[in-house]
Amino acid sequence: MSKRIISAVVAGAILIPIILIGGLLFKIGVLIIGLVAIKEFMDAKAIKKPLPLFIQIVAYITMALVVLIDIDYSSTLFSLDYRVLAALFIAFLLPTVLYHDRKKYSPNDAFYMMGGILFLGISMALLIMLREMDLKIIIFLLSITIVTDTFAYVTGSLVGKHKLIPEISPNKTWEGLIGGLIMGVFASGMFFITCINPEISVLTLIFMCTFLAILGQLGDLVFSAMKRYFGFKDFSNIMPGHGGVLDRLDSLIIVLLGFTFFITIL
Repeated sequence: MSKRIISAVVAGAILIPIILIGGLLFKIGVLIIGLVAIKEFMDAKAIKKPLPLFIQIVAYITMALVVLIDIDYSSTLFSLDYRVLAALFIAFLLPTVLYHDRKKYSPNDAFYMMGGILFLGISMALLIMLREMDLKIIIFLLSITIVTDTFAYVTGSLVGKHKLIPEISPNKTWEGLIGGLIMGVFASGMFFITCINPEISVLTLIFMCTFLAILGQLGDLVFSAMKRYFGFKDFSNIMPGHGGVLDRLDSLIIVLLGFTFFITIL
């Protein structure tokens, strides 16, 4: 337990000032997190089939392109440059011909990498965009994931009896899910209506917070399923007692994507 607490304190001491300061420092921080995330994504696959060094280098480069894509921060619309998509497809599909050996690199590997880079890269790009728009939005999204996860754990530990999906996450329960959702929706909803948009419809607010809270829990399960498939406990040990970047940001990554459906109501 002490290891987990120390890791959390150290991570907080590093990340909180970066989030508060924002700007270039925040972009660099998010880029580093994105690069570590794609490394963990590739390391997971390496358990069953290592990727060629050239493909790994291409992955880091394309990840940086997606994360640092030129975004119009004055707009509430997010768009991805087709040139980046074209470069992504070319960079990962052409080597399937050059390697001409499925044991080294196959179309399945190419699509695994393209999906991972788009999935993780777009989430990181959205994180930068939302921070540029308003720090309070980041706090709102963090409150959804942190409060929901915390109270899901507490409620599940105290009264949890009915397993949610034991094949993927043996410790998660329906009681924990419900308890986490109630507190997550309440806390994030109060913050949103107090600090971001007091004129929002209550029904819209409840729907948005509930949708995002559920999405966050499903995101946790998605990454748990991935760990089960590849047969490991944590994506890495970058945070002793907590695991890797993907272990800590699993819920937030999905919530960032889901928030795009509501971004125009800000």
